[in-house]
Amino acid sequence: MTVLNTASLGALGNEVAVPSYDRTAVTPGIVHFGVGGFHRAHQAMYLDRLMNDGKALDWGIVGVGVLPHDRRMADVLAAQDCLYTLVIKHPDGTLEPRVIGSIVDYLFAPDDPSAVLDRLVDPATRIVSLTITEGGYHVNQVTGELDASDPALAADLEPGATPGSAFGFIVEALRRRRETGVPPFTVMSCDNIPGNGHVARKMLASFARLKDPSVAEFLENEVRFPNCMVDRITPVTADADREALAERFGVEDGWPVVCEPFTQWVLEDDFGGERPPYEEVGVQIVEDVEPYEFMKLRLLNASHQALCYLGYLDGYRYAHEVCQDKLYVDFLLGYMDHEGTPTLPPVPGVDLDRYKHQLIERFANPEARDTLARLCAESSDRIPKWLLPVVREQLAAGREIKRSVLVVASWARYAEGVDEQGEPIEVVDRLRDKLVERAQHNRDDPLVFISDPDLFGDLAQNEQFVTQYRAALKSLHEIGARATLEAL
Repeated sequence: MTVLNTASLGALGNEVAVPSYDRTAVTPGIVHFGVGGFHRAHQAMYLDRLMNDGKALDWGIVGVGVLPHDRRMADVLAAQDCLYTLVIKHPDGTLEPRVIGSIVDYLFAPDDPSAVLDRLVDPATRIVSLTITEGGYHVNQVTGELDASDPALAADLEPGATPGSAFGFIVEALRRRRETGVPPFTVMSCDNIPGNGHVARKMLASFARLKDPSVAEFLENEVRFPNCMVDRITPVTADADREALAERFGVEDGWPVVCEPFTQWVLEDDFGGERPPYEEVGVQIVEDVEPYEFMKLRLLNASHQALCYLGYLDGYRYAHEVCQDKLYVDFLLGYMDHEGTPTLPPVPGVDLDRYKHQLIERFANPEARDTLARLCAESSDRIPKWLLPVVREQLAAGREIKRSVLVVASWARYAEGVDEQGEPIEVVDRLRDKLVERAQHNRDDPLVFISDPDLFGDLAQNEQFVTQYRAALKSLHEIGARATLEAL
């Protein structure tokens, strides 16, 4: 067994690809907030590809963790010299491991916030990238404005406060760069949010306006925020993944990453200064990301929501199980064809029919073992962004919404906390207590769940939506998910 670190790279077997470049020659150029599985399966992987081609060696990544649970990532990466194994899981059971070396350092902000600020202010840092989840941007889902009530933001807004949040660090670093004449870095959001660059700019500017209006003006006038669309199914790493890596390849890795073979990154070419030559390793550099992003959010992401609650209630626990069931496949294709697709603008260079069937194939990959529990988590950040815009556009155009409404009803039913077999459900959501409490009224007052304007806007006042929602929720209670789909 070989414990993964720099010294052991030469001892790994031929089946495990390792960096071909000299990692001591790699210097930092990017600071990334939110180093999780997706970042390591996606953005860090693309940079590693460039480095293996002898390019972008001055674009090493320094990861930053600001949340208490990030300490574990800090410990694992420190023990492994910031190396980790990316394992592509092919549908036929083949595993393709590669050690990624593009992360050169990791800073756990609560232990040393000054080190984070020093790195952010360093002129070598030309990009600050983010995968902080949809909720990390603190957007009020209805007004679209900054929700500054989060305790971490409130703490950072105190006069003289040492930054603790990603927003706090970025704004303070921009203030210092402006004062010392260092050009601003580009902020590159890589989260699943429509117009993620626009959202990052708006929310950070709103925060800066509360903290220091002069920094807000600098940010709005001088800092670039490219939009991008990112796509790669990256399940949560399980103990079985660590064991498989150890048993089949002899690699002991404290936190490997597993993912599907498919990967896509569509990136707007809107940088304030230099950037890595991403297009040389498969990144699509475009002038307008919006068509691609709508395609992904309303087909892939919304379809994940369409399958996860219904599938979980029906007794399934993995996405591939659901997508090997013809009843669910027909439902998903029906949603994509008749509700999701009509809301999309033209997508240059994409065969949408092929894309939709490819999605089903990806979801059905038995090796990915993407859990429904992961897809069901943080619904209050996902449903309002991915599915409800489809509902509103379909309503405005007088088109059908029955499948989208059933997905919303299945979320409400899921939030009751017990599946159709009587097994308890662990609801994971930042609004968990509120959602679960409201779901307890589903049978006696079904509109309670959808009455929160911060999540649903005025949909609870729309007669067509309400009528179909009542019927869908009643059906889920009386005959269950499967029979409801059969009757749809």
